[in-house]
Amino acid sequence: MSDYHIPVLRDEALTFLSIRSKGKYIDATLGGGGHTREMLERGAFVLGIDADSDAIQNAEQEFEDHLTNHQLTVVRGNFRDIKKIAHLHDFIDPEGILFDLGVSSHQLDAKERGFSFRNEALLDMRMDLSLSVTAADLLNGLGKKELYRLFLEYGEEKDAYKIANSVVRAREEKPIQTTTELAELIRKTVRRYDGIHPATLAFQALRIAVNDELVSLQVALPDAFDLLGKKGRLVVISFHSLEDRIVKEFLSLKEKEGAGKIITKKIVVPSEEEIKRNNRSRSAKMRVIEKI
Repeated sequence: MSDYHIPVLRDEALTFLSIRSKGKYIDATLGGGGHTREMLERGAFVLGIDADSDAIQNAEQEFEDHLTNHQLTVVRGNFRDIKKIAHLHDFIDPEGILFDLGVSSHQLDAKERGFSFRNEALLDMRMDLSLSVTAADLLNGLGKKELYRLFLEYGEEKDAYKIANSVVRAREEKPIQTTTELAELIRKTVRRYDGIHPATLAFQALRIAVNDELVSLQVALPDAFDLLGKKGRLVVISFHSLEDRIVKEFLSLKEKEGAGKIITKKIVVPSEEEIKRNNRSRSAKMRVIEKI
């Protein structure tokens, strides 16, 4: 397998999915195909979905044989359209669906994508490169109040107002175009270091806004649950509190309705060994529900 993306909680996800040979499974966030590869090796039929054309191209190279023998179907699309995509490709009543949310290792490491403040690049952050609005567009186009709400609500950034004010003042001289420009501006504005880079939450907020991630998740979860066959399992790995809150509330609602049974009464998190191997896994949380 390539190092396109290191799958998080791979073994745990596969255990909860109870992969069965000849069973149908959907990987709603294909990424580098780390989870999908294990499903395929256990004899499953897999539908892999990803909005990123780079991920699709990588999968077509990595899984050429599985695509040829029709064990794997790969579709470029947003997981908010999971029901439509599944129907189009005859993946009705799958035994399991996996969501591995957030940004992939490849997206962070490919500096031209503009996701990371550690690399000099244009502020892009589009997971789907066909989207028309970039992070720079939002940063230079939104008003101060809109930027404040964006950083506060999507980043849970306590210095949201300070950052919004600094952005508006800075762009009066010239537009903010690069990742390092924004990161340095935030560093000078908040002057704090509490274990994470001071620009981390603001970058998260911009990425979520550009890709409409929270709305997509809210749309996708009920559709994915409806797709599942009886006893099918929905496994969701999230990486920040906003995502996890949406997942937790949805699973609780389905259990309250009597439609599902939460399997993970206690959230699953990476082991210390996994965090040592892959520091990006440190904030991961997994929740699982089984359809009744």
